[in-house]
Amino acid sequence: MKVPGVPPAELPDLNRAQDRISFVYLERCVIHRDSNAITATDEKGIVHIPAATLGVLMLGPGTSITQQAMMLIADNGATVVWVGEHGVRYYAHGRPLARSSRLLVAQAAAVSHRDRRLRVARAMYRMRFPGEDTTNLTMQQLRGKEGARVRRCYRENAQRTGVSWNSREYDPDDFTGSDPVNQALSAAHACLYGIVHAVVVAVGASPGLGFVHTGHDRSFVYDIADLYKADVTIPVAFDIAAAESTDIGADTRRAVRDRVHNGALLGRCVQDIRRLLLTDSAAGPINEEEFDEEADNDAVRLWDEGGLELAGGRNYGGYVDF
Repeated sequence: MKVPGVPPAELPDLNRAQDRISFVYLERCVIHRDSNAITATDEKGIVHIPAATLGVLMLGPGTSITQQAMMLIADNGATVVWVGEHGVRYYAHGRPLARSSRLLVAQAAAVSHRDRRLRVARAMYRMRFPGEDTTNLTMQQLRGKEGARVRRCYRENAQRTGVSWNSREYDPDDFTGSDPVNQALSAAHACLYGIVHAVVVAVGASPGLGFVHTGHDRSFVYDIADLYKADVTIPVAFDIAAAESTDIGADTRRAVRDRVHNGALLGRCVQDIRRLLLTDSAAGPINEEEFDEEADNDAVRLWDEGGLELAGGRNYGGYVDF
C-alpha cells in the first residue's frame, strides 16, 4: 500500500553537513511544511527554507512548529534547537545524515581506551597550539597551556577593541546579570554549540562521548567547539561589546552567522571530527572519498565475535547448530 504524503528524501539527495546553511534563527512565527521546504509564517508573510540545506534551526520565543515540519527536518538530518530569549538552551536533534556507524564505533573505542583517548585529547590541543609539540604533555600541562592561551586571547581582543575586560562571568539563568562582553560571549557560544552539535549529529558521532570534557551529554560538542572559540566567538563578542549594541543577543547571532559563513566553519568542523576519530598514527590520514561512500551506505549488518560483519535481513536458522 502506498503511504500518502510527500516521501522522505533519499540519502544521495541530501546536502552534506559541510555544504549546509550553518543555522537559521526564527522567533514569533508558525513553522509548517510545504513539500520539502520549511515555512515560517508571521504577520509579514511566509518564508520558505529548503530543509535539505539546513544545518540547525533555532526556535526562539513565540514559535510553534507542526508535526509535519518536524518530520521533514528529521528526515533531512537537520537539528532543531528550542532556545530561550537569548539562546541558552538545547533540546532536540534529528536523525544523522550518516547512515554508517563507523565514526561512532571509532569514537567509542578511542574514548574507552586510556592511551587512545589521551592521543585524541593531545591532538585537539595541538590544533589550538600551532607549531607546538604536545606529544609528551600530560592533561594537567595541556590544561595549563590552554588556560594561558585563552587569557591571552581575551586580553588581545580587549586591547584590539578597547573593551574593558576583567574575567569570564555569567549566570545561565540570568543573561543580563553580566556585563555586555560577557553577555555577547554567552550568546556567541550558544550559537557555536548549536552549530557544532548539528555537525556532530549529522556525521554520526555521539555528542556525549568527549575526550577532554566528560560526564555531560554534550561533552564532545564542547570539545569540538573549543577548537574555534578563539577564531570565531571571542572576537565576535568583543566586536559586539565595542559597538555598544542595544540588542546583544540578536546582534551577536547575526555576527556569528556572518563569521561562520565567511570562514566555512561547517566544512572545517566535519574534517576535524573525521581526522580526530579516524586518523590512525600508523595508517595515516583517512581516505575522504572512501569514507563518504561508506557513510552513504544504508545497509544494516550483523556483528560476529570472529570479527566478521554478516548481511542483515536474513534467517540464519539453517546455518547454526543449537
